[in-house]
Amino acid sequence: MFAADENVDFRIHVENQTRGRDDVSRRQLRLYQLYSRTSGKHIQVLGRRISAKGEDGDKYAQLLVETDTFGSQVRIKGKETDFYLCMNKKGKLVGKPEGTSKECVFIEKVLENNYTALMSAKYSGWYIGFTKKGRPRKGPKTRETQQDVHFLKRYLKGVAELQRPFKYTTVTKRTKRIRPTKPS
Repeated sequence: MFAADENVDFRIHVENQTRGRDDVSRRQLRLYQLYSRTSGKHIQVLGRRISAKGEDGDKYAQLLVETDTFGSQVRIKGKETDFYLCMNKKGKLVGKPEGTSKECVFIEKVLENNYTALMSAKYSGWYIGFTKKGRPRKGPKTRETQQDVHFLKRYLKGVAELQRPFKYTTVTKRTKRIRPTKPS
């Protein structure tokens, strides 16, 4: 048997796996709100403008979050506006109608305090962040440890999961011939 090293850090492996797109994994689509720790409100995608001034259940605060890789690379799209949340080369948060560029991909990090931080996949070390008034902060001025970049995922009340749970069965010649049992 192999001796297990207790001090192995798997973060490097996960980071390497999340860098590239994964054609094998199934694409996930989730609908939720992102609650900003500093503003006390939810992120809104208002077309090209982004803010953190949305109330709970607000139609502009409903976000479709797409994952299509192993791990944590996500694209965030406003459900109402169909604009993607992106970060431009100056670090400004903007809404774009197309979410195909690397500027619109973020790496989701779950922090030790159970908050989530979203780091730009293109500009490493730049995070989505908001001020107390709900205004976006520029990426170069953000750090993982700042409260401005901490978010909570909040699922909408009464909204079912967008994607049905993945069910699979194995079909063999024998399973096709099984008859239902009669209740006794």
